[in-house]
Amino acid sequence: MPKVIRTPPELPPGTLRVTPIGGLGEIGRNMTCFEFEGKILIVDCGVLFPEERQPGVDLILPDFSPIVNRLDDVVGVMLTHGHEDHIGAVPYLLRLRADIPVIGSRLTLALTQAKLQEHGIVPVTILVAEGDHEQVGPFALEFISVNHSIPDSLAVAITTPGGTVLHTGDFKLDQLPLDGRLTDLAEFGRLGREGIDLLLVDSTNADVPGFTPHERAIRPVLDHVIRRAPRRVIVASFSSHVHRVQQVLDSAGDNGRRVTFLGRSMVRNMGIAIRLGYLHPPEGVLVDFKRSGGIPGNEMVYMTTGSQGEPMAVLSRMVSREHEIVVGPGDTVIMASSLIPGNESAIYRIIDGLTKLGAHVVHKGNALVHVSGHASAGSLLFVYNIAKPRNVLPVHGEFRHLSANAELAIETGVPAENVFIGEDGIVLDIRNGRVTQVGQLDIGYVFVDGSTVGEITEADLKDRRILAQEGFISVIVVVEVATGVVLVGPEIHAKGFAEDDSVFDEVKPLIIAALAEAARNDVRDMHALSQIVRRVVGRWVSSTFHRQPMIVPLVIEA
Repeated sequence: MPKVIRTPPELPPGTLRVTPIGGLGEIGRNMTCFEFEGKILIVDCGVLFPEERQPGVDLILPDFSPIVNRLDDVVGVMLTHGHEDHIGAVPYLLRLRADIPVIGSRLTLALTQAKLQEHGIVPVTILVAEGDHEQVGPFALEFISVNHSIPDSLAVAITTPGGTVLHTGDFKLDQLPLDGRLTDLAEFGRLGREGIDLLLVDSTNADVPGFTPHERAIRPVLDHVIRRAPRRVIVASFSSHVHRVQQVLDSAGDNGRRVTFLGRSMVRNMGIAIRLGYLHPPEGVLVDFKRSGGIPGNEMVYMTTGSQGEPMAVLSRMVSREHEIVVGPGDTVIMASSLIPGNESAIYRIIDGLTKLGAHVVHKGNALVHVSGHASAGSLLFVYNIAKPRNVLPVHGEFRHLSANAELAIETGVPAENVFIGEDGIVLDIRNGRVTQVGQLDIGYVFVDGSTVGEITEADLKDRRILAQEGFISVIVVVEVATGVVLVGPEIHAKGFAEDDSVFDEVKPLIIAALAEAARNDVRDMHALSQIVRRVVGRWVSSTFHRQPMIVPLVIEA
């Protein structure tokens, strides 16, 4: 059913408005706006990574249009954790207003500040930790420890006279966390007893039965693979997955190997994690890449980026033979990460490419080398039963995840009419414990393409797809407008066609006849004549070759 756009009314006094403008119906660009008494608090500001149907796009940002004319009303942006889909768009927001306070935990702020430094932005920051309370404008914030695949993750309770919202951020219920930091269910329960008017809850694994395995479960597999590897081991993971990197470091150390980091973001993020005490390399295990060449291959582990098949990441460059490390027989590659929806083809291409080069590839499909950082259905049921929210808005997930999460909420006793399955731009108002949908904003994609932000449109991407899939035809004709006589041409050239240009000899008489007919009908406008040429060539190509290439006609008046 198509989305019905509905402009929300003016916000009534004493009412808390909640508007997610990213993260609903997608895995990425998480961003939610909370408004009370004319002030706006933002929770998370992340990016979405492009799919193959978006050629040339580097990043996809949240659509800032609902707040772009109200930036002076923004009292802060609170970041739940340091993953790109939650912090990656902060530089683009702060380009619009650099002094918006950025609120987060120690590691989250450090990763964000490193990213902002690349954009030449020095942020105003507010450092918080679990158990802290902070008054930001009219919003009373309480920060709660949650366990995730990156340290220092936080949930946030937002309280105003209009109501109380608990935003879980991304979380799981790992009972044996590497850093000893549990999701604070007791605090969820206390908030529930006081009254949670709306729960925004991570939906990523809501359609996965049971409980998410704990991070330690992969360690025996890493040990087994690394111990048996005859040559080099290359481990690909997210550049922010500190816990995963810690396990690789420990396993390498126990198996007499050294580790080096590859990839700009991996080197940067792990350097930050070591400096702040979140990552603890065993003595003598870490080695600089420049020194690793002198170490025998069977004593090395390379920790690298590129687990999602990103074309410019280290692993992709290894496959295309554009990296100093030449992968070959005897090498072992461990893909120690999840498969993000939309990246399947790129990831399988990497696996195939590595296998073709002779490497032994270990991935989630054939070994337990990854566990998720998100709560599965069983864990979500615990949260609902403990927090007892009056209303629920599933967030962070594609539609199937949101729908599965909504069903779990209803099963635990939340009335169906109090569970909202929304799209980006849904507008919910909270007053006296009652949540009402009052609008639906028209939220679009904002594409980052090189140095441009927001200038590339869906129409441009359609043109790129046509060029890539169907090819390109140019037609040049010089005509005498008064008579419609063709003086030069038609000259037709094609790119992306297997056929020689001579195949277009058949359509040239059709173009000449169409231009003569236009002259008889007193058509003199060059643009109109160009469109006639486009239609003639398009119909002929479609019927002859069953293709729909991009056709660029140029009709010149003599």
